[in-house]
Amino acid sequence: MRRVAKLFAPLAAFVLTALSSATAFAQGAAPAAADNSKGLIGIGAALAIGLAALGGGLGQGRAATAALEGIARNPQASGKVFTPMIVGLAFIESLVIYGLIIAIILTGKL
Repeated sequence: MRRVAKLFAPLAAFVLTALSSATAFAQGAAPAAADNSKGLIGIGAALAIGLAALGGGLGQGRAATAALEGIARNPQASGKVFTPMIVGLAFIESLVIYGLIIAIILTGKL
């Protein structure tokens, strides 16, 4: 849990800095709203793919670790462990692909 907190603390500080600086240096009412909106869409797209890849990588690593430990303890069960592991990895990867699709849709709005 501490590692996750160490990862998200700089990210939260960056987002808060980006949001506060975009509003602090605004020139006019109409252009600033459009520029701020595009900046937030860009940050949203980056967060979508970044967090999806981070979460997917951590999940796949834990799933593979657990499966390999199970196979190491009982080599005869490798066939019974391998197929569900591949299905689980496919489900995890599908969530990462959803994050990529969301990032592509958001980037199209820039």
